Amino acid sequence: MHEATAHEERVVLLDPEGQAIGSAAKLSAHHADTPYHLAFSSYIVNAAGQVLITRRAAGKKTFPGVLTNSCCGHPAPGEGLKEAVARRVRTELGITLREVTVILPRFSYRAVADDGTVEHELCPVVRATASDERLSLNLDEVSMAAWLSWEECRELAGHSESSPWFRLQMEQLECLGRPAQWPEAPESALPPALAHRSGLVR
Repeated sequence: MHEATAHEERVVLLDPEGQAIGSAAKLSAHHADTPYHLAFSSYIVNAAGQVLITRRAAGKKTFPGVLTNSCCGHPAPGEGLKEAVARRVRTELGITLREVTVILPRFSYRAVADDGTVEHELCPVVRATASDERLSLNLDEVSMAAWLSWEECRELAGHSESSPWFRLQMEQLECLGRPAQWPEAPESALPPALAHRSGLVR
């Protein structure tokens, strides 16, 4: 799928049950009363069990400069979850994913940034592995990336410099053990907006 520019990108708007009810331009949709919309969070894990942690670029509209999980994004209207994850990881980190596994299919949160901008997302969480760990960062999106041990990730979740969604997700992921142990969730548990178009990575 073509990677839309920031001004072209659209997000899928949702009702409280996770049904798609329309779309909106990504940039204009994020404000003090951001509507509920579809997103994803990914945790890229290597063979040593380390997780790729990134720092959001200082120019990002929402939560600039925070430390967070590997890659976040928004499935485009009509796009499958795994397709969206693979597309966004290529754009931000310059790597190709080998496998994407759904872990928390219905994670949802609302958070307010220091400037009053709200994130309000139904945000399935996935674990991913890459075919090559050599990164090529898109500095408009990511200012830094590093492989951290699971213990370091847990420690980061207690720091205010980490993103609110990372802290909330880690509360649930810690209960599942180390990343390699996280059980796969059935794709049937994904929100209705993603039903029947999981976008499997081959």
